[in-house]
Amino acid sequence: MLEYLYILPLALVIDLAAGEYPDFLHPVTWIGNVISFLLKAAPRKGSMLQFIYGVLIVVFTAALFSVPVVFLLLYLRDWSTIAFIIVTALLLKSTFSVRILYKLATNVKRLIDAGNLPAARKETSYLVSRDTTRLNQEQITSAIVEMETESITDSLVAPLFYWLIFGVPGAIAYRVINTFDSRIGYHGQYEYTGKFAARLDDILNFIPARLAGLLLVVAAYISRKNGRKAWRTLVSDHNKTASPNAGWTMSAAAGAMDIRLEKPGHYRLGHTGREPDSASISGGLQLVIVTCLLWSCICIGIIGVRYALAA
Repeated sequence: MLEYLYILPLALVIDLAAGEYPDFLHPVTWIGNVISFLLKAAPRKGSMLQFIYGVLIVVFTAALFSVPVVFLLLYLRDWSTIAFIIVTALLLKSTFSVRILYKLATNVKRLIDAGNLPAARKETSYLVSRDTTRLNQEQITSAIVEMETESITDSLVAPLFYWLIFGVPGAIAYRVINTFDSRIGYHGQYEYTGKFAARLDDILNFIPARLAGLLLVVAAYISRKNGRKAWRTLVSDHNKTASPNAGWTMSAAAGAMDIRLEKPGHYRLGHTGREPDSASISGGLQLVIVTCLLWSCICIGIIGVRYALAA
């Protein structure tokens, strides 16, 4: 059990030092390739048939990537503790990302500060699911703050939540389902094929999203932002988004920085706040980093308690 205390700190160091793995080594790339292959055989007609196929490919892909990891880690644990720690940390890191989130957000901030709104719109279009071609500076900034704070849940809190419960195979299975949701969990060509993945992703993120929102309120106090308003806005605005989970962290961040986050025609969070500016991107990243540190410390603490109880 003691070896588990080293896994998360090592995974975090790998993420902060190296960032994302090259595409050809990244499990998420492999997952995406498998999804693309399986979608070639997706039924084109019959909503029930499409739904059943969607269930089967999600379950199959989750098993394909998580079950071999179970046997690999069982073997490594008996063979070498050091190898077990290193490989487990490398696999765990592949299920979350913090450095890339920071890099993407700061890149858009740099373009906004340089007055290059066309480039900022283009970069933002890669990161959010909205038409960015006519967004003004405040709307671009809002989209980025929403992206970085919403990403707290599926970029770190949820993977580590399922790691605590089911180990690395659980974190990988979560990443498979989350990747399915991002690929086909929306209205369109694969609406019925992706319905199971979308609903399952909502269920899996139910607790992590609310946990992330509460942690962000604590982070607001630690960061000397408006913790009280973060809590009030979370309570009043968390249910204004179409997603049952996205609004928890975004509304808390809007209150913490006393800004208004808006997706035109869809929702407005923190309606009494000011228009966000490029500094709001940095403020949002500060909240993200503190929230991630809080959650990482809690996870390590839980592992430590387990070790103490098992000793």
